[in-house]
Amino acid sequence: MHSLIAEITDIDEVEVFGRVKSVQGLLIEIVGPMRELRVGGRVTIETRAGKALEAEIIGFQDGRALCLPFGSMEGVRLGCKAVFAAHDGQAYPTEGWLGRVINAKGEAIDSKGALPRGDTGFPLKGAPLSAHLRTRVGAPLDLGVRALNTFTTVCEGQRMGIFSGSGVGKSVLMSMLARNTAADVAVIGLIGERGREVKEFIADYLGEAGLKRSVIVVATSDESALMRRQAAYLTMTLAEYFRDRNKRVLCMMDSLTRFAMSQREIGLSIGEPPTAKGYPPTVFSELPRLLERAGPGLEGSGSVTGLFTVLVEGDDHNEPIADAVRGILDGHIVMERAIAERGRYPAVNVLRSISRTMPGCVPVPVRPVLQAARDLMSVFADMEELIRLGAYRKGSDPKVDRAMAIMPTLEAFLSQDREDRTSIEAGYKRLAEILEMDIAARKT
Repeated sequence: MHSLIAEITDIDEVEVFGRVKSVQGLLIEIVGPMRELRVGGRVTIETRAGKALEAEIIGFQDGRALCLPFGSMEGVRLGCKAVFAAHDGQAYPTEGWLGRVINAKGEAIDSKGALPRGDTGFPLKGAPLSAHLRTRVGAPLDLGVRALNTFTTVCEGQRMGIFSGSGVGKSVLMSMLARNTAADVAVIGLIGERGREVKEFIADYLGEAGLKRSVIVVATSDESALMRRQAAYLTMTLAEYFRDRNKRVLCMMDSLTRFAMSQREIGLSIGEPPTAKGYPPTVFSELPRLLERAGPGLEGSGSVTGLFTVLVEGDDHNEPIADAVRGILDGHIVMERAIAERGRYPAVNVLRSISRTMPGCVPVPVRPVLQAARDLMSVFADMEELIRLGAYRKGSDPKVDRAMAIMPTLEAFLSQDREDRTSIEAGYKRLAEILEMDIAARKT
């Protein structure tokens, strides 16, 4: 009954409509009562084939509303009726969405039947919480991955970026985090993913246990720019829904780069000037609006811990999107192709990765251990090329000799199988044991 009442409430009291005036590429121009329309408003176009095509108003020009479609434009012709909706798109989530796979419109795509509809609608483009009302980040969050737990410790409510080129293993790392992180709910957004990989990620990587506590939002690469962008908004809306129900939420999005690309398509289609690498200004204004929705909640509510992947183009970690995202988030995890090529997974470069909550969230006795390990890895990295070429003579520098001796053990520590899980405390303890073994070996 509540769902029926909510659906009736959504029906507009007055039908406001216009007509399709022109079609240019993917851009549909509509004429109608301009005073009733707004940017972000929804339009339903009645096509010649008798189907309804949903579109969104993204701008105005010369007394016309500029719209982009959510689906295929087949059947759209001049004069088609376009009905304007009173709302800008909403989601009606419930706890029954856990374990489900949905699209950007909040519709089930997992062949398990229709989704239950909640009583209350939540806007897709919600505003971030006020900065002075938020609580601070919480205690360290156990991610289950040794390399991250020890060297880039993440706190509850923190936002981290995972920066990686294509084929370096970020999807596998995401699946490990989704299964192993000590959170109540995982909301996973697959933005612009290959259609082939979606089922593979769910069945092989995430598994039945991981899916039970997750909601997966999917927009594949063949879908429209609006669908890909809306999938990111819906992911954040669902994370906020569970956060407000006092849940510890892990929000994962793969990838922010494809969200930025979809916004670039939208911006360029209405004539925005391209700036860095063709990205218009709205890309760099939308990114913080999206990312700031993650983080600690209000006093007495839950939190949203955000892990967002960034697909760096050409392995350039200083390209515009990567540079902009690094300045917004609370730290970054860098994955490198060279590490993956030598067979160490996850291919995390510990020296280039940083968590901005460290060292404050690390126990005081552990800090010297982490610093000592970092120093040895840094020394080895500086001399690695000379060592591999055979140009370094053993005994020339005791610190380099020590780094050479301990690096195979540290590499084994940083490597981890997909099914393996290591707690924060176990990671700290194992790292301390490695350094103590090294000290004992030098004494003998």
